[in-house]
Amino acid sequence: MQNIQKPTSSPATEVMVVGEALVDIVVSTHGTAEHPGGSPANVAYGLGRLGVPTSLLTSIGEDHHGAAIQRHLAGAGVELLAGARAGVRSATATATLASDGSARYDFDIQWDLPRITPTTLPKILHTGSIATFLEPGAATVRDLLEQVHQRCVVTYDPNIRPALVGSHAQATTTFEELIPFTDVVKLSDEDAHWLYPGLSLEDTSRRILGLGTGLVVVTKGSEGSMLSTTGAQVLVPSVTSTVADTIGAGDSYMSALIYGLLQTGVDRLNEEALESLGGRAAKAAAITVRRAGANPPTSDELLAELPEHQPAT
Repeated sequence: MQNIQKPTSSPATEVMVVGEALVDIVVSTHGTAEHPGGSPANVAYGLGRLGVPTSLLTSIGEDHHGAAIQRHLAGAGVELLAGARAGVRSATATATLASDGSARYDFDIQWDLPRITPTTLPKILHTGSIATFLEPGAATVRDLLEQVHQRCVVTYDPNIRPALVGSHAQATTTFEELIPFTDVVKLSDEDAHWLYPGLSLEDTSRRILGLGTGLVVVTKGSEGSMLSTTGAQVLVPSVTSTVADTIGAGDSYMSALIYGLLQTGVDRLNEEALESLGGRAAKAAAITVRRAGANPPTSDELLAELPEHQPAT
């Protein structure tokens, strides 16, 4: 493990994202293309596109994939924190697309992080995906959440990759041990069914809420999303859209959810607030699936591209 480091985001940073950045190698009937990606990096990029001052704590290599990731993030104004260029080979994820646009992933990744002691804190810290399961970096992420969870809002998306998270029992334990350090947990219905086979999505949400988080969001693809607190629950319909592929749709949803939380906070999430959060995030996902790769909307597109509660054509 690397030495403890002090540098963190600038005081103006509103969101710090912690997690992997990689290159998606997309294989389809049209050929092969490469796009910078990784769920946490996608969330950071999406926030940057929405105009949110955002930093990313990650690990990339001194290679052409690492350079591509850095250029990509810089294009959205995302600050890459010190220690990111760790000298390892940059991670890749090969996504093989089916005819319906869904993706199957194969990963080549090593995950480690410098230990940091935050000197300034963002309004929201987001983490998730491989970074919270794959050692040795996962231990550093957990330590960081323990340090900051009472001093800023923490959001978490497990984004389960079964091939990389260990046994089901081990992964579920890791997931549940992180929940008390979070304020918001977002997961897909596939994540929920993998973690808790046999439980309904409603029961899964109640279980996660019982572990100590304040808001659980379950996305259900074309069936919309369910947002639950201990006092309210809403079902938000999806926004229909012509699908190019689904890469980054969940991450775009997460970015827009955080964007909304920066405005609403997490203390007064009544049904109206939950519907607004879910509706905005659904629009962001709908815009993203129209485009190849993880290509989330700008704030102007999010506000103007799709009318409220009206399907896209």
